Amino acid sequence: MADPAPESLTPPMEEAVMETEASDAPARGEEANENGPGETAKGAVIRETEAGETEEGRDGRGEESLEPAPNASISEPQEEPENLKLDEGKGGESDSECSSCSDYGSHGKPGTSLQRLVPERNALFPDTFQTNNLLFYERFKTYQDYMLADCKASEVQEFTASYLEKVLEPSGWQAVWRTSVFEVLVEVVDVDYSALKAVVHLCDPFLCETRGGDAFTQECIQELLEVKAQKLPLRELWVVFDESGEFDHTALAVEHVRFFYKHLWRSWDEEDDDDFDYFGRCVEPRLRLYYDIAEDRVPSALVADYHSLLSQCEELYRRFLVLRNSLASSDSDTEAENVSVVEGMKLYNRIEHLKQKLKLIENPLLRYVFGYQKHARLQARGVRPSGATITHIVSATMMSSLLQCLLRDKFSPESCNEEMEIQFHSDPLSAMNACYAGDRIVVCPGHYLVEGTLCVADSIELEGYGLPDDIVIEKRGKGDAFVECTAVDVKISSVKLVQHDAVEGILSVHQGKTTLENCVLQCETTGVAVRTSAELLMKNSDLYGAKGAGVEIYPGSMCTLMGNGIHHCKEGILIKDFLDENYDVPKITMVNNVIHNNEGYGVVLVKPTVKESAPESSGGTILSGPEQAKDLHPTGDGSIPACEDTHQQVGGGWEPRGRAGISEHTEGNSEIANELSAASLKKSHLRKKRLSNLGITEADDNLMSQEMFVSIVGNHFKRNGKGSFGTFLY
Repeated sequence: MADPAPESLTPPMEEAVMETEASDAPARGEEANENGPGETAKGAVIRETEAGETEEGRDGRGEESLEPAPNASISEPQEEPENLKLDEGKGGESDSECSSCSDYGSHGKPGTSLQRLVPERNALFPDTFQTNNLLFYERFKTYQDYMLADCKASEVQEFTASYLEKVLEPSGWQAVWRTSVFEVLVEVVDVDYSALKAVVHLCDPFLCETRGGDAFTQECIQELLEVKAQKLPLRELWVVFDESGEFDHTALAVEHVRFFYKHLWRSWDEEDDDDFDYFGRCVEPRLRLYYDIAEDRVPSALVADYHSLLSQCEELYRRFLVLRNSLASSDSDTEAENVSVVEGMKLYNRIEHLKQKLKLIENPLLRYVFGYQKHARLQARGVRPSGATITHIVSATMMSSLLQCLLRDKFSPESCNEEMEIQFHSDPLSAMNACYAGDRIVVCPGHYLVEGTLCVADSIELEGYGLPDDIVIEKRGKGDAFVECTAVDVKISSVKLVQHDAVEGILSVHQGKTTLENCVLQCETTGVAVRTSAELLMKNSDLYGAKGAGVEIYPGSMCTLMGNGIHHCKEGILIKDFLDENYDVPKITMVNNVIHNNEGYGVVLVKPTVKESAPESSGGTILSGPEQAKDLHPTGDGSIPACEDTHQQVGGGWEPRGRAGISEHTEGNSEIANELSAASLKKSHLRKKRLSNLGITEADDNLMSQEMFVSIVGNHFKRNGKGSFGTFLY
């Protein structure tokens, strides 16, 4: 990596120490990094010791420092791509290192030097500094400690100007002025810090390159500069490379300002000013989202939703400002102006609604707790034109003995009363793509690698011939989903699904009914997601390894879990009771499941805060059921034991509360039933206030009146990190 730690951008009082340490740093261009230009070994960085030896340290997130690679030429273009895509060379850090719980602090040496970026097109243009590949913690520390600190949104420009005064050279440096139309070489002669602009002159000789169309003459560019009073925004300047290291701080400071206003600042931020610090409220979550998107940690559909919401909000806010300014400049009180006021209020409410959705996605926890509605529907093929159904046999190779057994068990006269067409495939994906409604896929024992998504849009059956552990379907390559079901009736049985490098869960049921029986699911992110209006019947299956919830149950869905094992996940089952006016509460049946060894709770209910006195946080608060349900009457089966061992947040920890004599494996059944009933009853009374706060149209009373569960009985909860049941309040 070629990025200095932002601690080098410190106030002048620390400059003396920096210069002393910088004098010991190796000169630029002495040797090339053996891992290639601007790179280090994955997950490690190289730092120089006093003895001249190199050591491998952690990637800037721990104690080791980040020493930039020596001077090397890189041919990537300097401009950053649009839509929150991170530029190449972002550092190769591993997924675990970028988690929101990691230490993003940098302890890099001051006085480091940056890499050179060679222009691709015009060889006459000088090289610029490579600054577009900074790591998360470098930007984070600079914004937190030096540029923004604890400022309010209304103070951002003032704090930024103060930061630039300390680190930016006021004159004597050259830069490339880049617009969407041309690039011009200029020289900075002064800096207007308060306006975040540089006073520039054209360099001699004149260098200009256009991007399509006619070339601009020196007179045209000079006339344009005069219109701008010779002042250009710093974010439009890329500092020309200088081997002395004198302008390293300047190049980094300009990059931080450019990145902030391009990716983190919103035009409406200043109007949302309040007593909370702007960095923690807005900058940090947006910065984390930027890097999560860049590292493929966010589903592509959610990324598309975010960009769409952001564009809509910006357009509505622009229209709102135009309307507000027109009303402010008028003194008369006409009917047309009254109509404009009403229109302005409608625009404002729509903007607030969109901003709320953006905040949910920007929050690193709530973006997954709340999920999203998948818009792209899979296209069903329907019944085959001939009306026939086909059995698809999947086997890489087949011995004669296996074929005989298969014919005996699946195609004997006793089981097949009529002639049946059979097709053979070497992998499950090709068989799935060949299916029509009513077809059946039989997967023979073997280990199958799948590069794409198994999209089940027609009512089919997929069954393994043998034990699940002998029929392994493994997902390879990065992708949003493994198995997606949208058909009316899908049956999957006796297979093992293994997921790697995933963004979404291992199985998503978007609509229709999916039956999962006698299966093993080895997850990577979340496990099974039952989306709104979908139905899942999961029986006698084993699910483990999810970094999120093993099973996510969305509002308006129906989920039946019988005789399953759900273990070694972040949370066992996550029930979402939050969505707005269009959806009923989910219907849940849980019978004889074993939910154990999960990091958090066995079952978590996500719902709005029901009391004004309840703790509130932008990231949500985990509380236990009894805090909210103690004044409500349970509606579960009276035979279920009363509320057993529960947890309540006390002094930042979890203090067990309950009665002795209740067996551990029955813990939680009554508690879950009581809390889900309470949530269902409370929801009707609280919806008006909640929907009003979100700016959403009020729902029909009848939509909220149904019970959340059908039956919760006989479930075993063992060794879950935080207990059997918890409530997440947002």
